[in-house]
Amino acid sequence: MGEFNLESYLSNGVENIVKGVMKASAKNPMASVYMMQAVKENKRTRQMRQKAESEGRHIPPFLIASITSQCNLHCKGCYARANHSCCDEEDGKEKLLDAGQWEAIFEQAAGLGISFILLAGGEPFVRKDVLYAAGRQKKILFPVFTNGTLMDNDSLEMLSRNRNLLPVLSIEGNERTTDARRGDGVFCTLKQTMEDLKSSGILFGASVTIHKENAKEVLSEEFLEDLRMSGCKAVIYVEYVPVDHASMELAFDDSDRKAMQERLAVLKEEDEKMLYIAFPGDEKSSGGCLAAGRGFFHINASGGAEPCPFSPYSDTCLTEASLEEALGSPLFKRLKEEGALMGEHIGGCVLFEQEKKVKELLGGNL
Repeated sequence: MGEFNLESYLSNGVENIVKGVMKASAKNPMASVYMMQAVKENKRTRQMRQKAESEGRHIPPFLIASITSQCNLHCKGCYARANHSCCDEEDGKEKLLDAGQWEAIFEQAAGLGISFILLAGGEPFVRKDVLYAAGRQKKILFPVFTNGTLMDNDSLEMLSRNRNLLPVLSIEGNERTTDARRGDGVFCTLKQTMEDLKSSGILFGASVTIHKENAKEVLSEEFLEDLRMSGCKAVIYVEYVPVDHASMELAFDDSDRKAMQERLAVLKEEDEKMLYIAFPGDEKSSGGCLAAGRGFFHINASGGAEPCPFSPYSDTCLTEASLEEALGSPLFKRLKEEGALMGEHIGGCVLFEQEKKVKELLGGNL
C-alpha cells in the first residue's frame, strides 16, 4: 500500500463535496450557475494547496469560524454553553472581531487556497454584518450552521444575492426529538424556514447531531424523505460530543460509527440528489483527527486559533498573527508531534477526551 497523502485525501474530499452540491443543485438554476463556477475555482485552489505542499507548507482546505458567541436558544447538551463560549448576549468581557477583521481573514483564506469556511456561533445570523462580508468573498463556499429561527426577509434576500452562503439548519429528528433538545416550537419554526428557503430558490442543507438515542430515527427513510420534500439538499451528521460524564452514554462507539458509515454508503448509492456527509468521518482512513490544521482549525469569536470547537484552547490570535502564521501555532505543532490526534475515543472528538493533555501542551500560554 502506498504512503498516505494527506493533501490528496483532503483535496479529493473537497472535490467530492463540491460535485455533490452541484448535483444536488441540478434543478435550481441560480445555485447551479454558482456551483459550476465553484467547481472551476476548486481546481484552482487545489493547485494552490499542492504548490504550497511542495514548498513545505500545509494549507488545509477547511476552516471553522465561530463569528459570534451569542445564541438565542438553550439547547440541551450544547458543548458551546458547557465550555462558556456561548451566551445569551455579548457581555463585553472579550473583544469580538468586527466585520472588517473577519473580512480580512476571509481574504487571507482565499489567498491561501482555502475552499470552505464553516460559519458557526453561537447563532451566526445575529452577525449579519459578518455574513455580508463572507458573501463578498465569492471564491469561498460558506456553509452557515444556523438554528434557523432568525431567518427574516432580509436574511432571505442576502442569501439570494450571495449564493456562496449555504444555510445549514440544525435539526435533531422529528418534532418531539427536536423540541426536546432545542425548545418547544423550534421544529415548527424550522419547517417554516425550510419552506421559505425552498420558495425563494435558496439551496440549503440540514445538520443533525447524531447519537445513540436518535441514530435510528435520523438515518431512517421516513426522516430523510421529509427533509427531501422540504427542499433540503444535503444532510451533515455530526457525532455528538458529551459535555460531561453523565452524557457519555449517548456518544457513539466504533460499532455505532461503523453502522452509520454503512447506512450512509447505501444512501449515497441510492440517492444522488442528496449529499450525505459524516463529521468527523472515518478518522482511520484520514490518518487521525483532522483538527489543529491537518484538515481544519477553529477561529473563535475573538480571533483565537483553536484546534477545533470542542477543544477551545489557543496560543495564537488572529488580531496579532496572519492566518498562515496561525497554522504554525506552537500548540498545533505539539498536538501533532505528541500523537494527540491519533487516539481512540468515544464520541465525535478525540481532543475533547484529552483536555488535560491539551492544557499541558499549551503550557504557560493558557
